[in-house]
Amino acid sequence: MGRKKKELPLLERVEITDTAAEGMALARVEGMVVFVPFAVPGDVADIQLYKKKKNYAEGRVVRLYSASPLRVEPQCPHFGTCGGCKWQTMSYAAQLEAKQKQVRDNLERIGGIDCSGMRPICGSENIFYYRNKLEFTFSSRAWRTAEQLRDGDQPPTGALGFHIPQIFDKVLPIEHCALQPDPSNGIRLAVRDYAIANDLEFYDIRNHTGFLRNLVIRNTSLGHWMVIVIVAQDDMERLTPLLDMLRREFPQITSLQYIINGKMNDSYADLEVHTYHGADHIEERMEGYGGGSELRFIINPKSFYQTNSAQAQRLYSHVAELAELQPDDTLYDLYTGTGTIALFLASRCRRVVGIEYVEEAIADARLNARRNGFDNTAFYAGDMAEVLTEEFIAANGRPDVVVTDPPRAGMHEKVVNQLLATAPRKIIYVSCNPATQARDLQLLATRYDVRRIQPVDMFPHTHHVENIAELILVR
Repeated sequence: MGRKKKELPLLERVEITDTAAEGMALARVEGMVVFVPFAVPGDVADIQLYKKKKNYAEGRVVRLYSASPLRVEPQCPHFGTCGGCKWQTMSYAAQLEAKQKQVRDNLERIGGIDCSGMRPICGSENIFYYRNKLEFTFSSRAWRTAEQLRDGDQPPTGALGFHIPQIFDKVLPIEHCALQPDPSNGIRLAVRDYAIANDLEFYDIRNHTGFLRNLVIRNTSLGHWMVIVIVAQDDMERLTPLLDMLRREFPQITSLQYIINGKMNDSYADLEVHTYHGADHIEERMEGYGGGSELRFIINPKSFYQTNSAQAQRLYSHVAELAELQPDDTLYDLYTGTGTIALFLASRCRRVVGIEYVEEAIADARLNARRNGFDNTAFYAGDMAEVLTEEFIAANGRPDVVVTDPPRAGMHEKVVNQLLATAPRKIIYVSCNPATQARDLQLLATRYDVRRIQPVDMFPHTHHVENIAELILVR
């Protein structure tokens, strides 16, 4: 017989005192740190532990005695089950305060950074329906909530929605998502209902069977909508009627695409995209900094574009302000993506050099440069640690200012060392992960001081935060 699982204790009348990593809340009980999801600082609750280690425990609220004054009613019907938007029960002002604290704690604790130059966080004007891209998954295995199991509800035929956290084969059926504006919800529900009515099998990720795999919906402030249907087999006899239904029911769709993915995973960066109807792209606009000319960006199915368009405008404006570019400057934009920051700044300096690993993104950057009339830009594809060398800098000009916006893992040590050797007068470090940013800032501290710090909230109701740090060459 197997060892009987030890029953963990119920902690009574515990006060939640703070927020913690990964959207958790935090309490302290007899010297032990307890992490609690979906709780709010100021709540007093009974907590049932479900994991206990030597120095910490994890538990869930089973009874709420008194609600925090920071607590608000969530708008999403799936809150608490869906893995996103973990802070929907916390007021937006409290969310911003927690994110600002998260940035400060990481910079001071990990990097030893002086945060006296930190500005108030730039909040998002829209805290719902702010996203311009959502990716949904089809699954033959629908997640059933505790209420559905208790009530004996029959499981749905299949699920179209979001993966349950840490469970790779179960998907939560989404009836309404408050992150992307209409007609996003209508498109998703129409595809689901059509698939069920016409016996189009939802994908079984365990056995790698079924037809429908993923649905990607993108939109722009210009009213352009892109829908990408991803299927497991090349079967146009079944796919064409579905695509025709979308054309007929949703004339807002300006770009209707499909991808055939017969691989064992859902990634599609290496797969061909087929245009079924409309353009092969959508287009976004952005106001130029300081009253400059409006910019237009082509967004292809695989293109990266900041998911909160309105906040992207504010983020880039803060970058431009802190960069303080001069007309004769050479600017390097590291991890440039599709060149959005580079092109936002191109009118303010003599030359811009962008570097990015993804070749398709660089092709988009070059196209967007031509469309916006910039002839002072150069974009290169390759591994940053291998491209950014003394030979490259000699060929492209030594940078006066560097903007770097690396992935969550931060910059490779070779890149940091090259920046120290190159010694631009200023580095603007944009990060989606204050912890790795703090690590890199500490490495750069041998020659640079951090001056102004500007957090920006791109994703309301989540713990994610962007941060901009201004580094000045002093040594």
